[in-house]
Amino acid sequence: MDKYMITGMSCAACQARVEKAVNSVEGVDSCNVNLLTNSMGVEGNASKEAIIKAVENAGYGAKVMGEKDVSDSGNTSAYDFSEEEEALRDKETPVLKKRLFTSLVFLIVLMYISMGHHMFGLPLPHMLMENHILFGLTQMILALIVMIINKKFFTSGFKSLIHGSPNMDTLVALGSSASFIYSVFSIIPGTDLYFESAAMIVTLITVGKMLEAKSKGRTTDAIKSLMKLAPKTAVIVGQDGKEREIPIEAINVGDIFIVKPGENIPVDGIVVEGNSSVNESALTGESIPVDKYIGSEVSAATINTSGYIKCRATRVGRDTTLSQIIQMVSDASATKAPIAKIADRVSAVFVPVVIGIAAITFIIWKLVGAEFGFSLSRAIAVLVISCPCALGLATPVAIMVGNGIGAKNGIMFKTATSLENAGKTQIVALDKTGTITKGEPIVTDVFTVDSISRSGYSLINNSENELLKIAGLLEKKSEHPLAKAVVSYVGNPGAYIDDLDEEDESDDITDFEVLPGHGLRGIYRGSEVIGASFKYISSICKILPEVREKATGLASQGKTPLCFAKDGKLIGIIAVADTIKEDSAKAIKELKNMGVHVVMITGDNERTAMAIGDQAGVDEIAAEILPEGKEAIVRKLSEYGKVAMVGDGINDAPALTRADTGIAIGAGTDVAIDAADVVLMKSSLSDVSGAIRLSRATLRNIYQNLFWAFFYNVIGIPLAAGAYIKAFGWELSPMFGAAAMSLSSFFVVTNALRLNLLKIHDPSKDKVMKNAIKSEILTTEVLDDIKKQTDKTTVKRKDKEIMTKTINIEGMMCGHCEMAVKKALEALDGVTGAEVSHEKGTAVVSFDAEVADDVLKKAVEDKDYKVTSIN
Repeated sequence: MDKYMITGMSCAACQARVEKAVNSVEGVDSCNVNLLTNSMGVEGNASKEAIIKAVENAGYGAKVMGEKDVSDSGNTSAYDFSEEEEALRDKETPVLKKRLFTSLVFLIVLMYISMGHHMFGLPLPHMLMENHILFGLTQMILALIVMIINKKFFTSGFKSLIHGSPNMDTLVALGSSASFIYSVFSIIPGTDLYFESAAMIVTLITVGKMLEAKSKGRTTDAIKSLMKLAPKTAVIVGQDGKEREIPIEAINVGDIFIVKPGENIPVDGIVVEGNSSVNESALTGESIPVDKYIGSEVSAATINTSGYIKCRATRVGRDTTLSQIIQMVSDASATKAPIAKIADRVSAVFVPVVIGIAAITFIIWKLVGAEFGFSLSRAIAVLVISCPCALGLATPVAIMVGNGIGAKNGIMFKTATSLENAGKTQIVALDKTGTITKGEPIVTDVFTVDSISRSGYSLINNSENELLKIAGLLEKKSEHPLAKAVVSYVGNPGAYIDDLDEEDESDDITDFEVLPGHGLRGIYRGSEVIGASFKYISSICKILPEVREKATGLASQGKTPLCFAKDGKLIGIIAVADTIKEDSAKAIKELKNMGVHVVMITGDNERTAMAIGDQAGVDEIAAEILPEGKEAIVRKLSEYGKVAMVGDGINDAPALTRADTGIAIGAGTDVAIDAADVVLMKSSLSDVSGAIRLSRATLRNIYQNLFWAFFYNVIGIPLAAGAYIKAFGWELSPMFGAAAMSLSSFFVVTNALRLNLLKIHDPSKDKVMKNAIKSEILTTEVLDDIKKQTDKTTVKRKDKEIMTKTINIEGMMCGHCEMAVKKALEALDGVTGAEVSHEKGTAVVSFDAEVADDVLKKAVEDKDYKVTSIN
C-alpha cells in the first residue's frame, strides 16, 4: 500500500471527493482516505504522479509518504516515520486558537454595537445612534474584519464549489456571505441587519473546529507515542573493539550493539553477552520485565532495566518489531471498516442536498408570504446547522482509538475491517500446540514403583533419587524433546537429593545406544539401565496391575509415561506432557460466557486431544486433522456463523486465511502472522477474548456516533428550516445553528475518546450474543467426511497445486516426537506443512515446490529418527 499525505480537506465531502478522483485513475485497485489523519492509502499499479495529479485536479494537495534515503550508511531499509508524525501532528489547534481569539475581539465590539443597546440598553456613541447608515457601516466593517480573519472558510468553500465538490466550508461560506450581502443592501433602507450573524457564524464554527482538532489529536495519541519510542541513536562495538555512537539509520544487520541499564534497545537483536531483565510493556502491554540471557531475542524500544548486555542486530529499520507495529497500526487507520460505507454514501451527496434544501426553504417561505429577511434567515440556518463532519468522523475516530487501545495491550489489528469483524465472531477455532498449550514438554509427574504399589513388590535402590539420577544421565545423551524435558527437570535445584558423587566417573552412562522406536539403553555403575516407552518396558519387565493402571491413567490424561528399568526391573515412571498455558482455561471460559462457540482443532492423536480439550473446557474437539483439514473445518464452521481462527504454525496459515478473522499468536511463525488479520504480541489466549471485547466496544461506539450524526441532521435541518414553527413555535436563529454544528463533531470525537476507559480484560460486563451457537457442529460424520476429503496426495489451495509425500518413520513415540519431526520438515524451503503421527509412523508433507527425497530424509534423521521409505 502506498501512503500519501493529503492537504486541504475539511469534511467528509472532501474525503469522498478525493476518493472518487483517485479511484478513477487507471491502475488504482482501491483508495481509502482518512479524514482524521489527513492520509490516503492506495493499492494498485498506478503511478504516484498520476495519483497526485488526480488529487490536485480535485482541488486538494497530495504528497507521498514513504522511505527515506540513507545511502550513506548502506541501510536502505530504514523507514522514515517523520512524515507520518507530521501528518498526525496537531497543526490546526494553534492556528484556530489564534483565529478565534482575534475574531472574538472584534465580534464582542460588533455584538455590543448591534445588540447591546437594543437588548440591554447599553450606551452607544451619539453619532451611531443618530446616523443609521454610519451605524450599519460600522457593523459591516467589524463583520468584514472577522470574515477576513476566518477567510479560510471562504477560500476553501468557494474553491470547492467551483470544482463541483462543495464541502462543509461551502455551507459556512454561503451562510455567512448571504447574511453579509443581504445586510449590505439593507444599510441604506435601514431595515434589519444581520452582520452579527455573518461574523458569529464563522466564529462559532471556529470554536467547534478548535475543540474538534484538539480532540482529534488525542485519538492519535497511541500511534504518536509508539513513534516517539523509536530510538534515535545506537552504541555499537566497531571492529577495533571501540564503542561509538551512531544514528539509528546507520546500524546494519550483524552489528554488535551494547545496551546499559536504563537504556532503550535500539534495534531487534539477539543477546550475545550478559544477562538482564527487559521491560517490553511498550510492545506487548505486559508490565512484568522479561529475563534475557545469551541467545534471547530483544526488540527495539524496549527498556533494559538491569544488567549490561551486548547484542547482535538481526532486524533494523522498518524490519524491527516496533516499526512493523507502527506500520500495522498506521495501515489499519488508513483503511475503512465496512460499516463506514453507509456514511460515505451519504457524505458524497450531503452538501449538494443541503444547499438544495436551503434554496427550497427560502422559496417556500417567500411563496407563503414571509418577509425576505425571515426567508433568508431560515435558509442560512439550514446551511450552518447541517454537519457532514459528524458523519465523516463517526467511524474513523472510533477505529483510531480502538486500534490505539489494542496496540497498548499488544493486540494488533491489521485493518479496520478486522477490527470490525472480530466483534461479530460467533465461533473461535483454536489450534492446540503453542496456542492452548505451551508448545514444549515438561515433567508433570514422577512415580517410583514403591509409591505406586505398597503390596510388597519392591526393588533394591528404587528411590526417587536414583530414578531421577538414572533418567537424567540417560536422557542427557539424547536430543529428543522429551529427553530435554527430563534433563531440564532433573537439573533444577531440589529436583533430587544430590547424595551421589557427581565427580565420580562411575556417575555416567557407558555403552549408550538408541533403541529405534523404543527408547534409550546404557550401563550405569555396572547395571543395565533402560528408558523407554511403557509398551517396550512391558515386554522386558514384570509389570504389576497397579503400575499398568497408573501408566494407562497418565496416557488417558494426554501425558507420555517414560518408564525406567534397572537390570530388567522397573524402578519408576516419569510422565511428560505439553501442558496448557496458565490462562487458557480462563480465556476459553470468558469466550463461552460471551456466547462464542469454542472449537479445538489439532493434528494430535484423539486421546491427547481429548485430555487437553477437557482441561481447557472447549465445546468441541477435532483431532488427527491434516493442515488441509483445518482449512476444511473452518470452511464448515463458516456455514454456521462468523469464524475466528487462532493459530501459530505454518500449517495454520490456510485456516487463518479462510476464517472471517485470522488471529495469529505473536510467538508463532512469520507465515502464520502474515496470513492473519489480528496479531497477539503476548501469545496469550486471554487476548483473544480481549480483542473480541475491544471490537464489540468499538462497534457500539461507531453505532452511537452514526446514530448521533444522522439523528442530529435529521432533527436539526427541519428545525432550522422552520418546519416546527406552526406546530410548536420553534424557531432557530443562524447563530444557534452554527453553535449546534460546531458541537456536533466535537460530540462525536469526544464519544470515541470514551473508549480509552475500556478495560479489555475485564469480563464483568460481557453479554452473550443473541445469535450464539449452542448445538454441536463437528459431528463424527462431519469429521470423518472432512478427513476423507483431505486425505489425498494432491489438493488445491489458492490457485496453486500443493503436492504431498508420505514419509514412513521409525522411532517416534509420542506427540513431542511428532512436533520435533514436524518442525524439522516445515523449516525446509518449499514445504508448506507437515502432519505427523507417531501412532501411524508417518509424516504427510505438503509442498508447493519440488523437494528432494534425500533432503526430507536428512531433516528427519538429523532429529535421531529413521526414515524407512518415502511415497
